[in-house]
Amino acid sequence: MTDGAFTEARARAVLAAAGHEAAAAGARLLALGENAVLAFEADGEPVVAKIGRDARLRERAAHELRVAAWLAEREIPAVRPADPVAHLVAGHPVSYWRRLPEPVGPARPADLAALLRLVHALPAPPFALPSRDLLGGVERWLRLAGGAVDPVDAAWLRSRRDEIAAALAELRPRGEPGPIHGDALPRNVHLGPDGPVLVDLETFSHDLREHDLVVMALAHDRYGLPEGELDAFVTAYGRDVREWPGYAALRGAREVAACAWVAQHAPGNPAALAEFRRRVASLREGDARVRWHAF
Repeated sequence: MTDGAFTEARARAVLAAAGHEAAAAGARLLALGENAVLAFEADGEPVVAKIGRDARLRERAAHELRVAAWLAEREIPAVRPADPVAHLVAGHPVSYWRRLPEPVGPARPADLAALLRLVHALPAPPFALPSRDLLGGVERWLRLAGGAVDPVDAAWLRSRRDEIAAALAELRPRGEPGPIHGDALPRNVHLGPDGPVLVDLETFSHDLREHDLVVMALAHDRYGLPEGELDAFVTAYGRDVREWPGYAALRGAREVAACAWVAQHAPGNPAALAEFRRRVASLREGDARVRWHAF
């Protein structure tokens, strides 16, 4: 069950195999991407199961659980584990989380900025954090795409990845590196009745804070985030990363990663294939005016 398309049906089968057969069919699907996220009741308690695409993501799941436990100790508003162990079920990592209350509305960039300020002020945890390897998943995502994507596009993206990797090695941060979220998007913030809560901690790292700041700038440039929303983020955080000399290289890394990430969904998904082609073409042509579609 570790290769091929990762579907909702497969995720439900894994949940059943994990001992939740009665709940699997009726569990509510919250997300389906590199992980499937299913909400259900276990022993009368509301929980969420996060099921990874394949076994190679088990350490990533264990890392997320370690980070979440540490953030709880530091009283940072973040998702809390319901079980400290990342299980391996039918070739898929499965982790369990306390279900958050229903959101009171969508999180905005300013909500994200407030949480990033808390995270960026943290000391190093008592366990090792990896550096933020933006480009590390590119090869795996392209492999999962297989023959669904044009091999010429895939080869160009690999070449661009290597160019960007060399540029990243020369970056100089504005301040000392430290804890970062690693995928700082409003969709990774849950706006509950008690305020914003940070979720999806898989990419939590020790690296340049700029990694967390470049995401909203790219959202403005490529995905059409309104200028006012970006301004609110900059104001709430207190810094505009676009003024940093390394911005272009870091943005380029995220663009390459975003292209490869959507490629993994191309097999059997015409919309993902079309979006992959759109993104790669805009990069190959150097056209920063092309707006990408969120996927």
